[in-house]
Amino acid sequence: MATRLKPLDASWLYVDTRATPMHVASLQIFTPPAKAKAHFVRDLVTQLKRPVKFEAPWNLRLKSSLLRGVLPAWEVDNHLDLDYHVRHSALPAPGGERELGILVSRLHSNALDFDRPLWEVHIIEGLEGGRLALYAKMHHSLIDGVGGMRLLQRAMATSPRQREFVPPWSIGATQATRKKKDPDAHNEPMATLIEAVRREGGNLRMAVRGVADAWKLGKRGEGDALIAPFDAPNSMLNQRITPARRFATQQYSLDRLRTLADNAKVTLNDVVLAISAGALRRFLKELHALPGQALTAGLPVSVRPKGDQALGTAISFILANLGTDVADPLLRLHAIHASTLRAKELLQGLPRESLNSYTMLYMAPFVLGQLTGIGGHGRPMFNVAISNVPGPEKPLYFAGAKLEAMYPVSVLQHGQALNVTCVSYAGKLNFGYTGCRDSLPHMQRLAVYTGEALDELEAAVAAQ
Repeated sequence: MATRLKPLDASWLYVDTRATPMHVASLQIFTPPAKAKAHFVRDLVTQLKRPVKFEAPWNLRLKSSLLRGVLPAWEVDNHLDLDYHVRHSALPAPGGERELGILVSRLHSNALDFDRPLWEVHIIEGLEGGRLALYAKMHHSLIDGVGGMRLLQRAMATSPRQREFVPPWSIGATQATRKKKDPDAHNEPMATLIEAVRREGGNLRMAVRGVADAWKLGKRGEGDALIAPFDAPNSMLNQRITPARRFATQQYSLDRLRTLADNAKVTLNDVVLAISAGALRRFLKELHALPGQALTAGLPVSVRPKGDQALGTAISFILANLGTDVADPLLRLHAIHASTLRAKELLQGLPRESLNSYTMLYMAPFVLGQLTGIGGHGRPMFNVAISNVPGPEKPLYFAGAKLEAMYPVSVLQHGQALNVTCVSYAGKLNFGYTGCRDSLPHMQRLAVYTGEALDELEAAVAAQ
């Protein structure tokens, strides 16, 4: 039995190339339980390779057919080679952040094998203090950031006393999700397309209207804070990219960020954008590469209902002004807040059922740029992707090991050499910076500059 991919999910496969592999990942840091045996990690890997069964999305692979590149479909593979999918690594001494960052950068540079289920998990030992890490990557056509967080949470416990566990690939999505059938799974490709067009006709009309409004309103000039697609300057962030990646992390207290947002009367996401913008402004200015026009950000917005464990992606996009042409951090924050407020108003004015069509149409020029090879050559649709994914609020444990932090590792595309993604967890906000190694020199400085931008913004808000 085969299940055809939704157009939005399939689009991630269409733009997947050697230089732009479309997998998303999570880096998780654990502290072993007290009095853990010396072979704790070895035993953990052994248990992970002994599943009783496999569940979606872990057991889904692309069906081999002549139409795989046009109308891809998933089929079930219950004969996974776990020695291939689950790998055990060790860091060289001293096992610090630098050594871990180098390994994750290398792992994230490698594409997934399209003839197997599209995921890998790497258990990494040798971190300072006896800690271990888990790097898990899965193709974006199977999961988005919110869905991935929920999928991993299902395999963890809320108590350190619970040492027994079931491997994530033996849990998968909820039973309700697994029972859903695609009515088009066995239809002929042309019949499937005709039926999809008929079913989505009304939604498509609403989506077209929404996209037209986004372009028209965003072009009205200074009277409207809405940013239109391609209202972005050319910058060094928007070159053609190569396969090699760099990865850096940063972590802040959520209470600190929320207090700042409350004092400034803006949202937490506005603060995240403001400190990211401050870091980018300094980073590019030091390289003599700061555009005179403000950079813009593409912001993925989750449209996944609460509790929804469905496979695939459930996201839309808005664009925001980052105010990098403004030296004053407080004025920059106000510009960002006005911009995101208008973008959200437009998106919230659309019916939920039309959001998939709206997202496909809105992002079509960007996707076409990747498919045709012109991405990274002309004016960018936006300069940088920045997203904030909600994660678990309480501490989690895996086989008794405490999850200390989780960092997102995201996708890059031609014309998008940098991605900044945040995940909240247990009172912290964890930043993951994914960049093209050959496009962005000294990218790790962005992590440092984000902290300094936070200090600067706090001082500016306190002085107002």
